[in-house]
Amino acid sequence: MSLKEEILKLKEEKNALIVAHLYQCDEIQEIADIVGDSYFLSKKAMESDKELIIFCGVKFMAESAKILSPNKKILIPSNKTTCPMADMALVDRLEEIIDKHPNAKVVSYINSNLDIKALSDVCVTSSSAIDILNNIDAEEIIFLPDRNLGSYLAEQLPNKNFILYQGFCPTHERIEKDEILNLKEKYPNYPVLVHPECNKEVRDLANFIGSTSELISFTTSSNADGFIVVTEEGVFYEMKLKSPNKIFIPTKTGMICPNMKKISLNDLYNCLKNEEYEIHIDEALRVKAHKALENMHLLSV
Repeated sequence: MSLKEEILKLKEEKNALIVAHLYQCDEIQEIADIVGDSYFLSKKAMESDKELIIFCGVKFMAESAKILSPNKKILIPSNKTTCPMADMALVDRLEEIIDKHPNAKVVSYINSNLDIKALSDVCVTSSSAIDILNNIDAEEIIFLPDRNLGSYLAEQLPNKNFILYQGFCPTHERIEKDEILNLKEKYPNYPVLVHPECNKEVRDLANFIGSTSELISFTTSSNADGFIVVTEEGVFYEMKLKSPNKIFIPTKTGMICPNMKKISLNDLYNCLKNEEYEIHIDEALRVKAHKALENMHLLSV
């Protein structure tokens, strides 16, 4: 029996649900029951009748699933999958900013750790942020951890005063405008698709800016034959699956999140077999973080 067959057999025996983020390795996305953005996966885990959830992603994502489903057993196949951007946001530094701006609302990107969510008034995803921020009754916004997404939102919402925490995603931050200009020259008919975690100079060259799933949707509905894709290359699996006859051009630098690629089929098998690396979170923090996620629903309408 192959390793993949062993995993599927174990999954059935244990009545488990396997979810995987769009940045995971192809083989993990292929075997998962559900593939998508981080918050989408947390919601699907909550809605599932399964009590055992295997979350193939980075730790803050599995934490979000646990925040929404405290009574379910949430496992992550590797305990080394932290998110560098999420880890840049420190509680003591955020508290200093809050002290300096007492009238501001704290808005945290879903890509943040539990302790930061617990200090936040509301969480946002890259696709829901503009609607939520429009509905917040405050002029001052403390946004963290990503300064690039924050500056993009500030451009869309000039009526708000943004105080940006200086965090960033190393995978998106490393791309520079000259590389995109070279690709545009080489593929003049291909739209440039950019994630808002990229810096402003790169975003300004985009034909379309959107979240991971919005970029995939764009490639599916567009009449273009090919695309220059400026985000983590794990999305290519889903893009090719939905549009097998289209061409997807990566950046020359290569946009690969090393932490997202740490989970292998072997890790997934061991996780299922031994039920290891369970997510445990402090209940008091969970309740506070849950409020920020709850406000995300209330304010996105």
